[in-house]
Amino acid sequence: MATIAELERHATNIATELDVVGLINVQFAVKGGDVYVIEANPRASRTVPFVAKATGVALAKIAARVMMGETIAELREIGLVHPPVTGHVSVKEAVLPFNRFPDADPLLGPEMRSTGEVMGIDSTTGLAFTKSQMAAGGTLPEGGTIFLSLADRDKVVGIEAARRFVALGFNVIATAGTSAALERAGVKVGRLVAKVTNDGLGRDIDELTAVDLIASGDIQLVVNSPRGRGPRADGAYIRAAAGSAGIPLLTTGSAALAAARGMEDWLATPLQVRSLQSYHRGAVV
Repeated sequence: MATIAELERHATNIATELDVVGLINVQFAVKGGDVYVIEANPRASRTVPFVAKATGVALAKIAARVMMGETIAELREIGLVHPPVTGHVSVKEAVLPFNRFPDADPLLGPEMRSTGEVMGIDSTTGLAFTKSQMAAGGTLPEGGTIFLSLADRDKVVGIEAARRFVALGFNVIATAGTSAALERAGVKVGRLVAKVTNDGLGRDIDELTAVDLIASGDIQLVVNSPRGRGPRADGAYIRAAAGSAGIPLLTTGSAALAAARGMEDWLATPLQVRSLQSYHRGAVV
């Protein structure tokens, strides 16, 4: 909440100093609780229609009328400006074209790589996340084997995700470091797998590497968080193999946990299609 308050403070100050009437797009970066302003543009962004659909507040219409001279108070009186519609969760997912560029490492960064975005909306975060993955072309599996290779920063949340995967009946396999962390936490690992090569890893490592298992269709979901950069990093080969095989790929521990929660909710509550209007019933749009 403190970070959100800081974001609001910066956005308000920037808009006020620039004397912006209408919409402003401010991009932030947050690291270790510190907020950094990347840039501010006095225009709409692709986030505006998403937020409008998520909240039931017609931001574009409000901005246009404010730019024409009406006040927020006047628009509030006629019901156009109102509190956000609640009772549901909305998740935005970027659509990335990595299936068309097999040599590109599908990692997120500050660059604009997406070719579009989709929205998942439902009563819980898990169901909304599941719908967003379906819409983006990465439908989560209902069973099978999940491969995990986690950087140290993702191991705590990744362990919780793996525990939930196992409880759901999935077979979890992992690389040596991730497997050791899972077993210390009491999470059963079905197989110890080398990333790309078995050289020097010992006899307990499975003969087949992660890339081999992905290519053969023995893995239904890949969770691989990057440890470093460079085209020859093992993680890059694993992520490329997942892309070539059309297997869902998650690159952070938090995404893995969101997926596990989504699978839990999906098992308890079958997914349903609802119109956007049904979520916003009563709102003036």
